Amino acid sequence: MKQEVHPRDAEATRARILAAAKREFARNGLAGARVDVIADRACANKRMIYHYFGSKEALFTAVLEAAYVDIRTAEQALALDHLEPKEALETLVRFTWEYYLKNPEFITLVNSENLHQARHLKQSSIVKVVSRRFVAMVDDILKRGAAVGTFRAGIDPVQLNITIAAIGYYYLTNRYTGEIVFERGMMSDDALRQRLEFNLDSIMRIVQA
Repeated sequence: MKQEVHPRDAEATRARILAAAKREFARNGLAGARVDVIADRACANKRMIYHYFGSKEALFTAVLEAAYVDIRTAEQALALDHLEPKEALETLVRFTWEYYLKNPEFITLVNSENLHQARHLKQSSIVKVVSRRFVAMVDDILKRGAAVGTFRAGIDPVQLNITIAAIGYYYLTNRYTGEIVFERGMMSDDALRQRLEFNLDSIMRIVQA
């Protein structure tokens, strides 16, 4: 008689596989990641991985989706609509910087997907839905700020988000070469504090009325 898998057991197994896959893909990229390593770390087996996800490529897509859902969910949890526009935007800039520091896998996964020209994200409706919500949230902050004369009117929320992401993303992805080129430490507590202050000042100068 075939043994039935309890839904909770199945969900727990799936979660372990995703966590192990996130680590493996972040470390080695899609091409270098090994399914048997993922299976071993997830206390599963390769057959279970293919049962739940279908293929290594589909597993990579699921990991990417989970990564984007995680950051977008965390942004929504900030409840920025309850803050004054200036405080809301500063909170978002600070959160983005700290999220990158606490979740370096997110950056490496995004780098990996860009090497593949986003062919996995193109198939994902989930990422598009959560990203639209995020853009709408930033747009609301900008419009509220413009309405009270704090921010300039007509700022594109997508362009602003790209800039917020870029000033933190570039710093961290280029920190090793940056330490050589600029002859200064990039990751000390003091250096990170100075960078966050610079990020905040830069973004607020861009949007201020």
